[in-house]
Amino acid sequence: MSTLDINNIGEFLAHAHALEAEAASQYADLAEQMEVHNNTEVAELFHKLAEIEGKHITKIDDKAGDTPIPHIAPWEYKWEGGQSPEAVVDMEAHYMMTPHHALTMSLKAEERAADFFQRIADNTTDEQVRSLSTEMALEEREHIEWLHKWLEKYPKPEHDWDEDMDPPMLQE
Repeated sequence: MSTLDINNIGEFLAHAHALEAEAASQYADLAEQMEVHNNTEVAELFHKLAEIEGKHITKIDDKAGDTPIPHIAPWEYKWEGGQSPEAVVDMEAHYMMTPHHALTMSLKAEERAADFFQRIADNTTDEQVRSLSTEMALEEREHIEWLHKWLEKYPKPEHDWDEDMDPPMLQE
C-alpha cells in the first residue's frame, strides 16, 4: 500500500467524513436491495450498520467544530482504487446472502478503514492529524471486535446456501 501524506486537519476530516458517508450510503442501498428480495434479516442488519456509520459522520462533524472542511473532488481522495477504504464491496452481495455474509463484508471494510487511519497516523507530520487518526483507527478496531462477536452468532452457511429453485427473473 502506498504512503498516505495527509498533514492538514481539514483534509483529514474531509477524508474521514467521506469514508463514513460512503459506507453509510452503501449499507442503506444494500438494505433496500435485501428488502426487495424479502431478505428481511439481512436488510435489518444493513440498516443497523448504516445507522452506526451515520453516527460516525455526526461524531466527525462534532470533532471538526469550527475547523473548515475543504471540498475534495472525488478523484482527489487519497484512497487506492478510487473507492473509500470502508466501502462495502457490493459485488459480494447476493439476494440470498445470510447475516454471516453481511457481517463478513462489513468486517473486511472495517479492517481496511482501520488500516487507512493507522497509515495516516504513521505517516503524517501534523500532530493533530496523528492524534485524531490514531483515535479513529482504534475505533475501527473496536468495530472489528464487535463484528467478530456478532459473527459468533451467525455460523458460516452450508456450501449450497445460494441454491434457489425459483430464482428471480430479470425485468425488461
